[in-house]
Amino acid sequence: MKEWQKFLWIIAIFLGAYYIPWDSLIVRQSGLEAFMMLQDYARQHVLTCLIPAFFIAGAISVFVSQAAVLKYFGAKANKILSYSVASVSGSVLAVCSCTVLPLFAGIYTRGAGIGPATAFLYSGPAINVLAIILTAKILGWQLGLARAIGAIIFAVVTGLLMAFIFRKDDANRETGELFLPEEDGKGRALWQDAVYMLTMVLILVFASFAKPTENDGVVWQMMFSAKWYLVVLLLVVLAVMLKKWFVKEELKGWVESTWGFSKQILPLLLVGVLVAGFLLGRPGHQALIPEQYIQALVGGNSLWANFFASVVGALMYFATLTEVPILQGLLGSGMGQGPALALLLAGPALSLPNMIAIAGIMGIKKTAVYCFIVVILSTIAGMAYGWLMG
Repeated sequence: MKEWQKFLWIIAIFLGAYYIPWDSLIVRQSGLEAFMMLQDYARQHVLTCLIPAFFIAGAISVFVSQAAVLKYFGAKANKILSYSVASVSGSVLAVCSCTVLPLFAGIYTRGAGIGPATAFLYSGPAINVLAIILTAKILGWQLGLARAIGAIIFAVVTGLLMAFIFRKDDANRETGELFLPEEDGKGRALWQDAVYMLTMVLILVFASFAKPTENDGVVWQMMFSAKWYLVVLLLVVLAVMLKKWFVKEELKGWVESTWGFSKQILPLLLVGVLVAGFLLGRPGHQALIPEQYIQALVGGNSLWANFFASVVGALMYFATLTEVPILQGLLGSGMGQGPALALLLAGPALSLPNMIAIAGIMGIKKTAVYCFIVVILSTIAGMAYGWLMG
């Protein structure tokens, strides 16, 4: 962080301490909600989601050759292959909008084109098989199907639009890459690197496996009961691979890269969670913006209702699968079907903490355009779905 940025942070903290009316009951409640939300995030996501994701990002940065990244995700990669892989990645990684950030950072910093990288960024939290199944079971199969189809299409369209808008930036990045030296062979077969990466992905998937409800099937109940045994087994397998296949210098580079991503993303993420908690609170808990105001604004299927639902969804933080019970309550309070889909498509993929952290990775301009595209597409999809269901 530069000196002028440190100075601005000091000024902002001072002004907040001086002017925030903490004697107001609602402001005190909002402050409590901010830290309660931070506590929930720390308990539910840091150990089981973020830490594995940081290690995966560090591994991508160190062990995945840049040539491979450019081949499948580069600006001139085969569009059908790159966008197909990026757009369905969420079906494998059951991650939230914040957990996907280290993975996105690892791919993007290795030279992936802005299009495939942002397609992956959107699809990671949006195309979550468990969340889509839960949506279909609780909110209806129509909404679950619409969410699945919309998320896949959105990932591709968002990536293509980002690639078109920032095509000059991608060209400049590709030109710069021509001067980067080729990496030396690591003495491992391709399948060994693939098994190593797959093992860490499985650790992330099982560690973050959400507790099923009473209405879920026996299979989900059994998987949840056995998840920590599977995680321990996978950790043992990972330890054996690290011992036999990697040298000390490579492991040191992996840890350093992981720590670098943690320093870059985690502070911004935690600040974003505090801000989101202060403004919006946790589900069912009032903060600065009362929930009843939001509910009153998303009834029906008007352009405003869908746009507002998209914006609210984009700002709120949804832990994986929590958007379904939240929407169940909102629909029961009169929320329209169109705005419900709009929130489902914008909410899991974006959040205020997510936006702040993305800006630190690819810049404010690209982040603003990405968020704008997701909100507009979600609004259009919500209106179309509301019209079909009307």
